[in-house]
Amino acid sequence: MIVGNDEDLRAIADQFSIDDPTLPGGPAPGTPPPPSPAEILKTAEGLHMPQDLSKWSGAVAEEDLRAPESVWPANVSGGDDGTGLTVATDVLTNKPYERVHILLIPARHGWEVPAYLRYGNWNACPPAEYHVAMLRDWHARYGAELVGLNGDTMNVQVARQPRDRAAALALAREQYRYCPDVIEQGVESVSALAAGLMHEKWWFFWWD
Repeated sequence: MIVGNDEDLRAIADQFSIDDPTLPGGPAPGTPPPPSPAEILKTAEGLHMPQDLSKWSGAVAEEDLRAPESVWPANVSGGDDGTGLTVATDVLTNKPYERVHILLIPARHGWEVPAYLRYGNWNACPPAEYHVAMLRDWHARYGAELVGLNGDTMNVQVARQPRDRAAALALAREQYRYCPDVIEQGVESVSALAAGLMHEKWWFFWWD
């Protein structure tokens, strides 16, 4: 799993250790340990996404997801490559990092990786089990593979795009529930996201 530069690696390590009393930077000794990867994966088995996202107490309420559907864009930018592997590039210069870190994780599937990193559960970013369940579902439907992530971003590469506008709009609404910032601080409308999903092979998720 590509996790970006030195700073990105530290952010991943901080997320991993914050709830673990046995690790530096974790809570006080005596605090119950965080769930194991196996426990997170087991919880994820019982989740059906995206509808079960509402079970998370930190999920954005449906009535607050107010981005317009808007009209279908006349021109779709990005092409087949789309955003690409952003975790390996400097966000300010858009140039590749001179060095990136690659984590070797004992997961059988890429969608299991958030469980091993205890990724998420801050601000609007869902807990690890919800990432696992959502990525597992998208892998089955679109061949989605988690390729890169850092402290607040995921890069997902897909083998199959939605084939028509109705399917693309439905997928865009799923992604909006999962990661509201992808529209609200990104493409600004459901239709703009959907149009990109029909043409691009990379999905980008970012949580503030």
